[in-house]
Amino acid sequence: MNSAVQVIPRGSYDRHRAAGVVHLGLGAFHRCHQAMVFEALLRAGDLRWGVVGVGMRNDVLVNALRKHDGWYPVLVESDTSAWYWVGAVNQTLMATTESGRVTAAIAAPTTRWLTLSVTEKAYTPHLATLIVEGLTARRAKGLPGLTIASCDNLRDNGDCLKSLCLNVASYDPALSQWIVEHCRFPNSMVDRIVPAASATLKAKALIDLGTLAIDTAVSTEPYWEWVIQDHFQDPNDAQVLRQVGVQVVADVRPFEDAKLGLLNGTHSAIACLGVLAGWQTVDAFVQQPVACEWLERLMFQELGPGLIRPDWKAYANSLLTRFKNPALAHSTLQIAGDSSQKIRQRWAPVISLRLAEGAPPRYLALASAAWMRYLLGVDEQGAQFTVQDPLAKQLHTIAEVARGDADKTVQMLGRMASIWGPDASQDEFWLEAVAQAYRELETHGVASAMQRMLDLDAVSYI
Repeated sequence: MNSAVQVIPRGSYDRHRAAGVVHLGLGAFHRCHQAMVFEALLRAGDLRWGVVGVGMRNDVLVNALRKHDGWYPVLVESDTSAWYWVGAVNQTLMATTESGRVTAAIAAPTTRWLTLSVTEKAYTPHLATLIVEGLTARRAKGLPGLTIASCDNLRDNGDCLKSLCLNVASYDPALSQWIVEHCRFPNSMVDRIVPAASATLKAKALIDLGTLAIDTAVSTEPYWEWVIQDHFQDPNDAQVLRQVGVQVVADVRPFEDAKLGLLNGTHSAIACLGVLAGWQTVDAFVQQPVACEWLERLMFQELGPGLIRPDWKAYANSLLTRFKNPALAHSTLQIAGDSSQKIRQRWAPVISLRLAEGAPPRYLALASAAWMRYLLGVDEQGAQFTVQDPLAKQLHTIAEVARGDADKTVQMLGRMASIWGPDASQDEFWLEAVAQAYRELETHGVASAMQRMLDLDAVSYI
């Protein structure tokens, strides 16, 4: 074992008491965020927070967790790193092959919470049907309702999930009324940077912990936030969660908007520009002086102003520090995935706000142009990469048809209201700003385009 890395031992609580939480989406984020909150509650002696973890697509992970009885290690990486053993997930199921068992878990008498981290693209009637089937079974048994907490990067995520579930349940007015009366869908904001597990991480796990850990190991940063609306099926849960660091508030929107804009918005910009420039990780991006200065301007001139989170400037500065953490090695290509689903949430509100003020946001225009250029699947050096997106084939085809023509590219991709929203997709000043940025990228490359933008700002301040 590597003595330089601290290892926090496994908790001694009774892991196999009936679980109180069903979680949909067993990805790395849940295992580094909500599951670690529940782990803290379990270690504090509140045994109601064990988790039935439901994999939505990846049976490899489900099977790996089963092999280790649900245990997995989390490497919290900073100047002084430490491994944490997490055992909150005491049962795993697969939604695709074990839907009946998922329904039974939701309808179990001990279940109190249903949580989700399934990504934006998964908010479909199919997801809601799985939830509603479980709620239908609970109602038939005469059981209480649940707190159903979305932990995905969607504005008003709880309201969105509630609406989706009620639409699916609309065939039965009595069921819909029961959901309204007995279930609570709090809005929430979650924040923690969690890279995909890498070969390097697996090598660290092998050295520090042994062979049993390498297939379930995940890593994250020390920083985390969970801000959730005070809207629970059991009102006593508010105080319970506060005891382990969760912020329970009346209105999540200020925190939600700041996170979607400043963290997720900058992440998407870093990703698209970074992939094109060949900067493969977030820390590699911010290590470039021109990129770091450009990023600061994006945050403080365009993304931040208008936010109502009172400490947004401090939050923005903390993000710049977090982005510089080399231990995370957060892949820009990974972050760029599914961008067609993210832009509407992360960039479009800011674009609309700035357009209403009469000033197209130039820094976001460059990021938007980078996304359009990214769709070609080749970086500035000519290296090819795979565009991961639900609309990848359609978007790549459009980008190829318009290849080399900035105006055509922007007219074809920038007018997609489903991605950009109605304001940006119809605003000629905005579309021209993006087209000009696209030409800058094509002519000068990412770093030079950034520098030229900064130089232009410097002249405007004189």
